[in-house]
Formats: sequence, structure tokens, C-alpha cells
Amino acid sequence: MATKFAALAAAGALALSACGQDGGSSGGVPEGETVKIGIAQYVSHPSLDAVVTGFKEGMSEAGYDAGSVEYDFANAQADQATNTSIVGKFAADSDMDLVLAVATPTAQAAAQSISNIPVVFSAVTDPVAAKLVDSLEAPGGNVTGTSDKNPVLEQLQLLKELAPDAQNVGIVYSSGEVNSASQVTWAKEAAAELGLSIKEAAISAPSEVQQAANSLDVDAYYVPTDNAVVSALEGLLQTAQSKKVPVIAADGESVERGATATYGINYEKLGKQTAAMAAKLLKGEAEAKSMPVETLTDVDLYINEGAAKKVGIEIPAELKEKAAEVY
Repeated sequence: MATKFAALAAAGALALSACGQDGGSSGGVPEGETVKIGIAQYVSHPSLDAVVTGFKEGMSEAGYDAGSVEYDFANAQADQATNTSIVGKFAADSDMDLVLAVATPTAQAAAQSISNIPVVFSAVTDPVAAKLVDSLEAPGGNVTGTSDKNPVLEQLQLLKELAPDAQNVGIVYSSGEVNSASQVTWAKEAAAELGLSIKEAAISAPSEVQQAANSLDVDAYYVPTDNAVVSALEGLLQTAQSKKVPVIAADGESVERGATATYGINYEKLGKQTAAMAAKLLKGEAEAKSMPVETLTDVDLYINEGAAKKVGIEIPAELKEKAAEVY
């Protein structure tokens, strides 16, 4: 093991310096040694799956290939008790060097349970509201990572471009995810600027998504980066198609699954960016407490032309020409 952070718990932030002394070469860990990384994922859906794929690719690019890194992967499948159990197991593992927490509920559980090794999160929309970091610029503890904060204003502007007559926009969101509440607030602020009205329906489980969508009398739906909603997206899409209204997603993977369009981030790229941060922590080149939270600065246009046709929308040629993906 390149570093035994657990044995250095009393040293706090000095553990990271120890990591740099033991295996801090820029190419990865010394030959014959390995690091152990726990990956805790909250639920399975394409965006979060892409984060994990990108993270492993990014770690390999940073010098942590199959011979020098061991992954312990676990998925809570949106069950909070399982989520807590997973991070508890990682916290008790004295061989663990770093934990990747994918999505807000998992990051919160990891931050509460793990204090002696770095916790790097990804796909967390509002790390400050989730109380993961003191600030984006200076996290202040052993937790940092990447945010998937989405460009809500630009996404709703895209809706106006595709459906100029739309006035009421429905949002189904999980009452248990703080990042979702933040996105509803951002959507209301953007809607007020664009002359739109937001109607919302809260859920407590993925099984409630379709019923909640049915309860809203709206001209379009906006799907935030809500793990419960995205994991049950097909139910909302069926409702939107039956009502002949478009769906603006917050991520490109949801457009591929049947949402109409979005300006969204690439989650595989986000995972790679998270890996670059993790590699710096493992090599002792940075400390989590002073490593700013990062976001992807570029977004891509994703369009599902087939989904648009199903709700009676014709995608303008100029939009299709500048799209990163047209499904």
C-alpha cells in the first residue's frame, strides 16, 4: 500500500504530506506498490455510470493503471441504509487511501463518516448547500471534488427557442436531495427572467416519478440532475409524450434516453477531471482543504430529434448544426 492514511489519522492534514513522501512521483505510485480507492455510487443511471468510467480512465492517464490501483466499488441503488453501510465499510478499511463519492447523498454520507483520508466527490450540484465544503474556493476539510452545476438559464432559454408558446414548466424533484431543491430555486429565478412559470411536484422515491409528472398541468418539463428522477426518467418521458409536451433535461445522457434537448455537461469528462484532482491528492501535490471545487466550463448541445417529433416539435436546422450529438 503506497499510503496508510488510517494510521496517520491523528496527524490530520499531515497525512497528505505523508502520501507525497511515500509515493508522490508524477507518474503514479512506485513499482510494486498500489493504492486502494473506494468508489461509492448512489444509484445506477447513465450520468453517474459515466462519472465512474471517466474517473477510472482519468486515473489511468495519471499513472494509476491496473497494476497500481485497486478499486472497491459499491452501489447503494438509492437506498439510504445501504448508502450509509457502504461508506461505513470504507471508513473502517485501514487500507483505503481515498474515496470517490458519486452524487450528493453519497458524498454527504462519506463526509460524515470519513475524516482520516481524502473524500473526492463528483456529480454534486451544490456542494456548499449540501454542507460538504466551507466554500467552493476553500473546502476547509478532507472533502473536495467536482460539481455538475448545470446552466439552468441557458437550458430554459433553449426551451423558449424550441417551444415559444410554452408558459408553465413542470419540475419533478426529490424532497430528500438538497441539490434538487437548489435547482428548483435556480429554475424559478431563470423562469422569472424569461417570463415562464414553474410548477413543482416533490417525490420521496423513484417509483413516484410518473405519478408526480401526471399531476402537473404544464406546457413542458424540466428535469434537474436529480438522481431519483433520472433513474426513473422513462416514466416522466411517457407522460410528456402523452401530453405532447417537450422535456428539457439537465444532462446529455437523459437526452439520449428520450428527453428533447439540453445544454449539458459531459459526465465522462467530469469523471476524468475528478480523477485529476484525486491523483494530485494521492501524490501529495495538494490538500483537500485548500483544493477548490471544480466544474466543467464547457457545455454541449444535445438534441433528440426523434423525441422532438413525438411531441410535435421541429428542431431548427441551425441548432442541429451546432449540436454535439443529435439522436
